[in-house]
Amino acid sequence: MGLLKILTYPDPALRAKAKEITDIDGALQRLIDDMTETMYAAPGVGLAANQVGDLRQVLVIDVNTREQSKYSLIVLINPRIVSAQGTVEGEEGCLSLPGFNVVVERAEQVFVKGLDREGKEIGIEAAGLLAVALQHEIDHLRGRIILDKASPVKRSFYKKRALKKSLAE
Repeated sequence: MGLLKILTYPDPALRAKAKEITDIDGALQRLIDDMTETMYAAPGVGLAANQVGDLRQVLVIDVNTREQSKYSLIVLINPRIVSAQGTVEGEEGCLSLPGFNVVVERAEQVFVKGLDREGKEIGIEAAGLLAVALQHEIDHLRGRIILDKASPVKRSFYKKRALKKSLAE
């Protein structure tokens, strides 16, 4: 398949809650490979399956292009945040909301559990950009986007602009 189309707001898949994965098969492996290729081509540091129209709980992240991390490509199936500490604010963008940035408050450190692409349970301790990326992508899998974290005025402005653009296409 290769590169996938990244859905943009207001696509309803971005608001859908992804379903837990119970079967790790060849089709899922192809999706992971295609999501990885799409993330790097975008370029982005993370991508959740619902951003490409697949409503299963899988995400890919690689922050090494922006900051040094002990992890390279991370593939997480059925991820969940087990614990979170501290708070940090930072500006975030999103491949599904082109041209939109907003300051978001996130946990400074997180411990996330999930399955790797082979189905083995893994735990990831993260801080910095990796912690932010994990929270951002897990939000996607829960049907939440950074637009939800914007002020009402900024949110309204972006929604009008996105609606105008989608009607023009």
